Order: sequence, then C-alpha cells, then structure tokens
Amino acid sequence: MKQTNSLIKGLVNKEEKIILKIYELVYPKVLSFIIKNKGQDSDAQDVFQNALLQISVRYNKEAFEIKSSFEAYLFTVCKNLWRRELNKSKKWVTKNEIVQLQNEQENALAALEQERWELFTEHLKTISENCRKVLLLFFNKTPYNEIVKKMGYNSESVVRQRVFKCKNKLTELIKSDKRYKSLIEL
Repeated sequence: MKQTNSLIKGLVNKEEKIILKIYELVYPKVLSFIIKNKGQDSDAQDVFQNALLQISVRYNKEAFEIKSSFEAYLFTVCKNLWRRELNKSKKWVTKNEIVQLQNEQENALAALEQERWELFTEHLKTISENCRKVLLLFFNKTPYNEIVKKMGYNSESVVRQRVFKCKNKLTELIKSDKRYKSLIEL
C-alpha cells in the first residue's frame, strides 16, 4: 500500500522519477496486451498516457484509495480504455473542435466506467465465497453443466437458481451503495 500511495502521489505531483518508474513497471505489460489485441506501439502509448491522465485528473478531483497494487490498477484502466477503443465506432470527423469534444467525452466515459468497475469488484468481494465463485464462473461464460461439476451441485437448475440469487444479492449491495446513484447517470 505504501508503494501504491507514493506512486499515485508522484504521478499527481508530476514527479519525473516516479513517472519513469511507473512506465518501467507497467508499460511493457500494457504494450504486450495491446499488441496481442489488434493494436500497435502507438496505440499502447496513447492508451497509457490517457490512463495516467485519467487517474491523475480523477485523484485531483477527489482523492481515492486503490485497494490493489497501483500496477494492477493502472493495467486494468489501460485494458478498459483499449477495450473501449476497440468497441467504439471508427467514424472520424475532421473538424478539430468536434474531435476534441469527442475525446473529452470518451475520457469522461472511461473514468465513469472505471469507477463502476471498482464499485462492482468491491461488492463482489463482500458476498459469500460460494456466490463469488458461482458468479465468476457465470460471468466467464462457463457452461452450466461445468459449473455443476466444479461446484458440486446436483443439477443445472440448482446452478441457475444460485446464479439468480447471487446476482440479486450483488445487485442489492451495489444499489445500496451511496456512490451508485452518481455512477448510473450519463
């Protein structure tokens, strides 16, 4: 946690030594991920810069605590930004003002998406271990018959009921969080 705090504070304060350390720790992983997922070196550079900017702006707006390592957090932000980039339509407008506005909107949406992901993962950790395992298998599109075997349930019906109950519990926890309302807007 101590290293996480020093890295984020160094980033926010634009300390060159810290920023270089962040690059050394995380950029090679981001570059590898993006190249494996239809990207190029220049894409990785853009995504990494956007992620650093997003984290810095968000932290300046409202200091937040990173519950994992800074490296894991930054890598997740980069992965989400790249996935968003791959999913968005490739319509480009030549007017600079419109492109700049679109970039600002994209950055705001990416930051919002990251906050939603953090809220989700935070509450996923609070449900029972059994529920967490079932939902992770379900979210990873594991077939019901495999979940039956892995979890030792009697039938696929039991799995469906368990998934339903666990999803409802997780949804209830997320919706009762005070941050939820601000994250559904936009």
